[in-house]
Amino acid sequence: MTWSYRHGAVNAVRRQPRRHPVWFWSLWLTRTVTAAGLAIDAYVHLNLAPAYAEAGGAVNESVLFRAEAVVALLAAAAVVITGRRGAYLVALAVAASALAVMLVARYVDVGPIGPFPSLYDPTWYPEKLLAAFAEGTAIAAALAGATITGIAGRSRP
Repeated sequence: MTWSYRHGAVNAVRRQPRRHPVWFWSLWLTRTVTAAGLAIDAYVHLNLAPAYAEAGGAVNESVLFRAEAVVALLAAAAVVITGRRGAYLVALAVAASALAVMLVARYVDVGPIGPFPSLYDPTWYPEKLLAAFAEGTAIAAALAGATITGIAGRSRP
C-alpha cells in the first residue's frame, strides 16, 4: 500500500500486483532449455573425450571434445547469468557449430585438416544421438531467446 497526497488529503492507494508479460515467462523457459541443451552437450562430450584420446598428435579428438564442452558450459552460464541477447547468440553459435561439425563428420569424410585429425565417424550411437538432440534443442531455444529479447528490448519505454 502506498500513500498519495492529492488535493490536501492523504489517501491510501492500493496497487494491484504487477503481472509479468508473457515474454518474461517465455524468456525463463528459453533460458532454461538453452542452458539444459548446452549442459547435456557438454556432459556427453566430456564423457566421450577419454575414448578418443588414443589418436596421436597434439590436437586429437579428445582435446576437441573437451574444448567444445568447456565452451558449451561457458555459453550456458552466460545465458543463465545474463539472459541477454548476446548470450543467446553465443549459445546459438556454439550449439549450431557443434551440430554442424557432428553432421559433417557423420556424413562426409573430409580427412585431416592441418593439425586436426580426421573426424569421420559414420555411425550413430546413443551418446551421439543425445548430443545431437540436445544441440538441436539448444539451437531452437537460443534462437527463440534471441528473438524474444530483441522484441522485448524494443517494446520497453
